Parts: sequence; structure tokens; C-alpha cells
Amino acid sequence: MSRAPLIALKDVRLQDGPAPLFDGVDLALEPGVRACLVGRNGAGKSTLLRVLTGQVEPDAGDRTVSPAARIAFVPQEPVATGATLRDYASSGGAPEYAADAALQTFGLDPDKPTLRLSGGELRRAALAKAFAEEPDLILLDEPTNHLDIFAIETLEEELRATRAAALVVSHDRAFLERVTRRCFWLAHRKVRTLDEGFAAFEAWAEKVEAEEADSLRRLTKAIERETYTFYRSITAQRTRNEGRARNLEKMRQERARLVKDLPKTLDLAIDAGGVSGKLVAELKGVGKGFGERTLLKSFSTRIIRGDRIAVVGPNGAGKTTLVKIMLGELAPDAGTVRLGAGLQVVYLDQTRDDLKSDMTLWDALTPGGGDQVMVRGSPKHVAAYAKDFLFREGQLRQPVSTLSGGERNRLLLARALAKPANLLVLDEPTNDLDIDTLDLLEDLLADYDGTLILVSHDRDFIDRLATSTIALDGRGNAVETPGGWTDFVRQNPDFFEHPKIVVPVKPAPSPERAEPRRANKLSYKDQRRLEELEALTPRLAGEIAAHEKTLEDATLYARDPKRFAQVMQALDKARATLAAAEDEWLALEEKRESLGA
Repeated sequence: MSRAPLIALKDVRLQDGPAPLFDGVDLALEPGVRACLVGRNGAGKSTLLRVLTGQVEPDAGDRTVSPAARIAFVPQEPVATGATLRDYASSGGAPEYAADAALQTFGLDPDKPTLRLSGGELRRAALAKAFAEEPDLILLDEPTNHLDIFAIETLEEELRATRAAALVVSHDRAFLERVTRRCFWLAHRKVRTLDEGFAAFEAWAEKVEAEEADSLRRLTKAIERETYTFYRSITAQRTRNEGRARNLEKMRQERARLVKDLPKTLDLAIDAGGVSGKLVAELKGVGKGFGERTLLKSFSTRIIRGDRIAVVGPNGAGKTTLVKIMLGELAPDAGTVRLGAGLQVVYLDQTRDDLKSDMTLWDALTPGGGDQVMVRGSPKHVAAYAKDFLFREGQLRQPVSTLSGGERNRLLLARALAKPANLLVLDEPTNDLDIDTLDLLEDLLADYDGTLILVSHDRDFIDRLATSTIALDGRGNAVETPGGWTDFVRQNPDFFEHPKIVVPVKPAPSPERAEPRRANKLSYKDQRRLEELEALTPRLAGEIAAHEKTLEDATLYARDPKRFAQVMQALDKARATLAAAEDEWLALEEKRESLGA
């Protein structure tokens, strides 16, 4: 027996200026159903949630809510009110004891002031407020943004434990696969329903899109046949068959509508720049702290050209600090950092500090002024480049503050990907991006020839891209393992809960048989060669930079072809020598480490 829905929309229509945002939306949620609402950025997912809450009135259609149903809503950008988190979490009617319990579940102190909360703290407080109210239906708009992996796992547990129905807008595949049992797909101004969890969504959506593409092809062929018949039919010419003309026009309008509704995709590309040295960065015994807090005790790693490093851990554990140490932007308190040669770094920062709220999209894309953007070394008109990232020309003069979260992240990507980079650093790049855009970004990074450092809470994104994962527990411990997040958890199941340092104990040698003496350091010759290579590589990098600077003169070949050939030959030789020196240095370093020197 089917249950009456808690909330339902029937044939809902809503105009967005001259164009309809929704045109005949049907959606229903019964008690206990956990569903997701997916769709492209700009499809209207957040607006549809506000229609469900009653904050936005549709132009047509019906919204029905079960009598006495309690609805909790967590928007994309919650605003905390009251003096303390307890005040905020209880402001919707929840008793203080329930507010305190929910806040503590999400790792928050109920007495903490609401001023100067981080993005993650504000999100957790908003979630705690929603659960404390014990609603019949909870609506969540991008709830995993700014949450670390552990807060996301807490949210998953709370959603699985609650008796409330839930509708979630999110881009986080792993999260959606764990919590949903129904999918609503908002596309072409309507909602389609799949009565299965998100794990089945993508295969279903591909099938639907293939069927629609086939329908469009058949309609196009039918129009071609009808047009041919209409204009060559003597009967049609003599009698002016108006019925046939109306049918042809109707077919053309339907095709125009279908073509207009075809999804637009970002035109993403990246220039890996010049080839960096084989060594990108080496950290030895690095330690870092702020005040009495230790973020890193003694961490060592070596990043080689082409590596894809994921950095994970709780919010505040020091992930961004570690990245800045890797880039040489922040000095460690202990240990050494060695950077490779020829690095061209592009850093996409999660804070979006470079985007001032009063600057326009045009200003953001052309910080030096003018109407051209240098895109991977070539000029491109700002309007054309903005179009590659799905911005309309009319948006170019709008302030950044009017952009949605997804649009702001696309703008950051547009700025970052315009520059050549052989070392790309992405700090929380997936926030606010829809699943289709994430797929494009993932494909782009999978084919990227440079080195990638990725700070992210998106477990699926990490699993698909990372060749190794560095985890920080927030207490100074750091561990690196091959593979992504799933590989790390499998190899280090207790790292975050019970951090400990295991010191291997070597068995004592048998008294009956003396162990052969083993070298515990490099030979004098190897140590001397290692020092020579450490002095040689920066000198070669300087020579390469000087030759490349000479070749920047576009007139050199025409003026002095002999000089041009000499510089090219010297550049090739220096690059080959540097590559060989780095290979030799790495081999000696590995030998030294294996000896425990």
C-alpha cells in the first residue's frame, strides 16, 4: 500500500525572466524516503528546494504538504544567528538539550560564539540545527561543501539513522551512493524520477540521453522528408495545404526546443607548460607548528614529475599548511625542503580570496585590464573565453557577488586554466560544481602531463585521480600510502582514531653466528658525487632558464640563424644533462635511505 506523500509538487511552472525555469515539474516525497536531486549548475535545483519549503511561489501548479509535517532546510550558505551555537541550533524550536546533543554529534561546542565561524563550522552547525528539530522532512542543499571527510561520514550516519525523509542536492558521488534510495533528475525544466539509489543513476541517465538523441535524429529526418514533400508537391502548391504547413511548423518548433535544451558543456583545456625537472619537491624531516599546536612532527616525502598527490585529513589538520611548505611558500620549523627545477605553479585556492565581491567577471578574467585574456600563451577575447565556461556575455559586467557558488568556482577554474602550469595545486576544487562539470575536470586532470597536488574531501574524486595519498591527523602525524582514499583507509584503518608510532624492533643476532657487517652509510665516493649533483642541478636549471629567455626573442632566428641554432643546441644539451643528473641523484638518495644514512 502506497503512503501519502509528506510533500508534493504537481505541474509546477516558474518563469525566470523571459524563459521558464520549470515547466510542468512533478515531485513527491513519502515518509522515510531518502532521495537526491541532481542536475547541472543553473538548472534550478536550489530554487526548486525553495519552492518545496514555500519560500518561492510558483507561477502555476500545486504544492501540497501533509498537515503538521515539520520541514527543516539547510541552504547552501547558512547564516548563524544568536550569540552562541546553542542559541542558533535551538532557534527553530528544538529544546536546548537536543540542540546540545546534535552540536556535539557534529563535533561542536554549544557555547562557542557564532561570530567568526569557519565555513566547515557553520555548515556543521546548520546541520545540527536541522537534526535537532526532529523534522519529518529534511532538505539539504550541497551539505558536504566545506566539510571534511569525517564530518561527511557523520552526516551519512545521521541520515541513515533518522526516521525523517530527506531530499539532498549534492555533487558528492560517494555520499549520494551511501545515503540515497531515489533519484530526481532536473533537466530540460522537468523532473524525471528513478526509484533506485544514486549508484544506478548514471547508467540510467546515459540511457535516457541516448533515447532523446535518437528521438531528435528521427525528428530531424522527418522534417527533412516533410519539407521535401511539401515544397515539391503540386497539390500542396495549388491548394496551399495549410494543415500540412502547420504540422511542418510544429515539427520545426519542437526540434528547436529540443536543440535549445541540449546540455552545454565547458570547454576545458590545460597547458602543462615547460617540462619541469624530474624532482618536483623533496621534504626531509619537516616539522611545523603554530603556538602550542603541532601540525607536523617529522614528515618526509619526495614528489616526482607526473605524481598525483592527494592531501587529506580533518579540517584544521594542516593540509593547506603542508601544501605551502611543499611549494616553498612557507618555511618549516624543522627539516629541509628542496624544490625541483623549472616549476610553473598554478594554485587554485579554496578561500577564493582573489575574487573581490565588487569586481566584475570581466575584471576577474582580465586583471591587467583590456578585453583580451592570455589563454595558454595566446590572446582570446574575454567574452569568448567566458563562454567556454558557460558564462553569458550579459554576466561580464555583473559583480562577482551575484554569482552562484558553482559559477564562482567555474570562474576560478577559468583563471587558473588560462595559465601554463607543470605543477597544478587544487585546494577543494569540487565545491559547488555539478557532477557533469566534475566529470570534465576529472577527464582533464587524468590526461594532464604535469604534476598534481589535490586537497579534497571528495572521496570518489580522490580515488579516481590520486597515485598516492598523504593523510594528516591534526596531532602532528602524517602518513603517505600509494593510491587514493579507499586504499589509504584499507592500509591504515586506525590512523585517525588511534594515532601511534610503531618502532620496529630488530631481532638480536644469534650468538652462534655473527651477522655479516653491513654498510650503514654511503661510500666516500658516492657521498661526494651526491654533493656534486646537488650543486650541479640548480646551475643547470639557471642555464636552461637563460637559454629559454634568449629564445623569447621572436626575431632571433631571422636576425641570426646561426646564433639561434647554437642556443637551441645548448638548451637541448642542458636539459639532457639535467635529466641525467636528476636520475643519478635520485638513485643515490634511494641508496642512502636504504642504508639508513
